[in-house]
Order: sequence, then structure tokens, then C-alpha cells
Amino acid sequence: MPVCTVSMSQDFGWNKKEAGIVLSSFFWGYCLTQVVGGHLGDRIGGEKVILLSASAWGIITAATPLLAQLSSAHLFFMTFSRILTGLLQGVYFPALTSLLSQKVRESERAFTYSAVGAGSQFGTLVTGAVGSLLLDWYGWPSVFYFSGGLTLLWVCYVYRYLLSEQDLILALGVLAQGVPVSRHTKVPWRQLFRKPSVWAAISSQLSSACSFFILLSWLPTFFEETFPSSKGWVFNVVPWLVAIPASLFSGFLSDHLINQGYRTIAVRKFMQVMGLGLSSVFALCLGHTSSFCKSVVFASASIGLQTFNHSGISVNIQDLAPSCAGFLFGVANTAGALAGVVGVCLGGYLIETTGSWTSMFNLVAAVSSLGLCTFLLFGEAQRVDLSPTHEDL
Repeated sequence: MPVCTVSMSQDFGWNKKEAGIVLSSFFWGYCLTQVVGGHLGDRIGGEKVILLSASAWGIITAATPLLAQLSSAHLFFMTFSRILTGLLQGVYFPALTSLLSQKVRESERAFTYSAVGAGSQFGTLVTGAVGSLLLDWYGWPSVFYFSGGLTLLWVCYVYRYLLSEQDLILALGVLAQGVPVSRHTKVPWRQLFRKPSVWAAISSQLSSACSFFILLSWLPTFFEETFPSSKGWVFNVVPWLVAIPASLFSGFLSDHLINQGYRTIAVRKFMQVMGLGLSSVFALCLGHTSSFCKSVVFASASIGLQTFNHSGISVNIQDLAPSCAGFLFGVANTAGALAGVVGVCLGGYLIETTGSWTSMFNLVAAVSSLGLCTFLLFGEAQRVDLSPTHEDL
């Protein structure tokens, strides 16, 4: 959607505020299914939740251009399709967190999560590169057909080679009947939310998600309007080309430091200093340069450093509560998605009213700094999902 926003705004006559509504509407749906996705991942297995939801969001993505042509109410139907997509994609990261917390050892979690997370950057890279070309050659609908089609191909591959039909039938039966698979999945709500470390994790995840969503949504428009003669594939590709090795490196470095004897929480906090602190410095620099090359460098550094959050707060949630990591990540990412709705809309409002992109980058830095300070003060890595008599084990 961010790749196509400028073209769609021209076709449908949207201003910045209306474009901000469409961009942020994804998060309206995204924030509603986070906790559900994590809880279902803890119950029936994250891989099944991901496959079922991906099949649905692939269809919705491919059908988005058709929805936009249903009537003259383009803003309504595009907003509706983005909300649906958000509802379906909202389960992904909580289900993934549940899956990895159950299958991966603590000393390998950071690299594993970063490696899987690099797939998100790779997907954005492919969509940015191929999408920019498709946008120039065939118009914005082709980008949605391409992205939705790739998703459905992935679903077919996973269904055929990695999951059995019996597993999926069982998962669908559980979803239809609404009965728990086991009785040991009860979430210790009160115990979790009495811990400052849990609130620190939620605050940090909120900040990292919000700042990332703002940049993800508005950077393409920033480059299109600030440097209209530049090639779209450059600014839609280079930051994500940097993000992939940065994500892998952060995971390797985190696990290496822990294996060398450094305290887990010290490593997690260092990753957040890079992912929230240093990345926001480069975001601020974007608002104070008129050079296209420098802007691409600053954007690439900011996006690349944000991947260090995969080795910080994302795995810290698994440190705190591996038995219900999907649920807890869902709560944290719900907060992040809600902040993303406000942040993306507020970013559009600030740009429209001030006429300057600097205000949007200042917003990113302020949100990031707040989350970083909270995590540095209250963040911990000790388990909080155990009964009180076993907390020290």
C-alpha cells in the first residue's frame, strides 16, 4: 500500500489526511487480532494459525483493486479492504512468537527470530523493487495482484510439503468448536501484569512498532514528494536491502554475546539502544537534509537498525513468559498497532498542517525515546509466568 499511495491519491483525489486514513486503517484491524492470534498459537500451534490466515489475506490482497472499483466510494472500500487485511495479518507475529518460544532454545532465539524476521524485510524488498516496476508499467492494481499471488503460492507450498491435512482439519475443528486443546494453557493474567518488566516490554514493543509503522507508511511518499525526479526502485529497495543483513547480524551478535557469558537482559537492552535509540537519530537526520543520497543512507540506517528490535524486545517477551509468549506478544503488539493507527494518522496531520516532513521524523524520535527509556529502567529477563514458589528456578 505505501508503494501505491501516491499513484492512488492521484487517481482518487486523496489529500494527505485521506491517504493517512487509508494507510492507518490497516492497523485498525491489525490491533484487534493480536491477542487472539497469540492465544490460538499457544493452543493449536503457530504454524497452523499462520497458514490459515495467510490463505485469507492473500485472497483479500489480490482482490483489493476489484473492491476499489465497486463504486465511487473509493475511500470507504479501500479502507474496508485494509481493515480486513489487518485483521488477518494481525495473528502472524504473535503466532510466530508462540511457535518459536515452544521450539527454540533461549540461546538461539535471537538469531532464529531475526532470521525469520528477515523474511519480512525480504518481502518488503521484493515488493518495493518489483512493485515499483509494475507501478510504472501496469499501474497500481498490478502491485496488489503480484503480492497477493505470491502469498497464495507460499500457502500452496506449505500446505503441500510442510503440514499434513489432518493437522489442518484438527485446527479448523478447534476453531469451529471453540474448545481448548489442553487445560494447561491458562494464562496467568494477574501475575503477568503485576510485573514492571512486563509493562516495560509492552511499552518498548509499542514504541518500536509505532515508529516502524510510521516510517513504513510515509517514507515512500516522503521520497516521491521531496525528490520527484528520483527512481522509485532506489528508495523502495535500498533500505530493505540493508535491513536483511542487519537483522541477521543482530541475531547472531545477540546469541554470541549471551553464549560468551553476558547477562541476557544486558544484551537485550543493548539491542534496544541500537533499535530504538540510534535508529531514531538517523530518522531525525532525514528531516534535515536536502540530498537524495544522504536521505537514502539515513533511511537505510534507520530501517536497518530497527531490525535490532528482533533481538531485543521481541525475544525478551519470550524470556519473560515462554509458556504464553504468543498471548503476551499479542498484548504488546496490540498496543503497538493502536499506537501505529494514531501515529500514522498523526504523521499525516502534522505533514499537512506544518507543510514539513521534519515534524513527522520528530514524532518518530519522540516515540522511540520514550519506549527506550522505559525498557532501560524496568526491563528484565527473568521468567514471570511461573508460580511464585518456582520463580527463582
